[in-house]
Amino acid sequence: MILFAFLALLWNLPAHAGTPATVKFSLDFPTSEPERYSISVQSDGHAHYECTSRISEDSDDREDYQADFVFTEAARARIFDLAQQAHYFSGKIDSGNKKLAFTGSKKLAYRDDQRSFVADYNFSSQPAVQQLTALFQGVAATMEFGRRLAHFRRYQKLALDDELKRMEDQARHGDLAELQAVDSVLQEIFDDPSVINVVRARAQRIMEMGKTATAQR
Repeated sequence: MILFAFLALLWNLPAHAGTPATVKFSLDFPTSEPERYSISVQSDGHAHYECTSRISEDSDDREDYQADFVFTEAARARIFDLAQQAHYFSGKIDSGNKKLAFTGSKKLAYRDDQRSFVADYNFSSQPAVQQLTALFQGVAATMEFGRRLAHFRRYQKLALDDELKRMEDQARHGDLAELQAVDSVLQEIFDDPSVINVVRARAQRIMEMGKTATAQR
């Protein structure tokens, strides 16, 4: 009876007890800002962003920046669905068209307990890869706003107004993705009494835009 109960317990253990599956996107483009970044997302939605970029537009000093965040469930599911459609990047995904303009060395990688694949490309004609690229680039744009806003709040508060105006404009045009990833920075700006009210209000509006976008998915 004890043996039967033990076997039943083993049978009911979760099948996903191994390490989470991971999709990672990276871009290396020395003439752009940031010149190098990567975003990795696990199947549970936890994600990590890191980049090498100039501290600000008026400085040549560079910094290595890292941040952790959580993807919305809709975005997480879409990423792994698109990875499956792209056969987990197990084959060639670059279009091979040498006449296309160079837009950075891109890389998509997939890893789980059964498989591990990495594919390099400049441009891909595969719709799933194109959609993943656009999504990750939108997330990277959001994370870069978060990085700069954190820097400006600490060292150059007068620059916050213009930066938040640009962020709000790009968010309204659909150029940014996963706005909730930088909620902590926006909340710090909103809570900071030394920041003028118009800037704090704009930070609050952007946070609300992120909540609305999440609710509509």
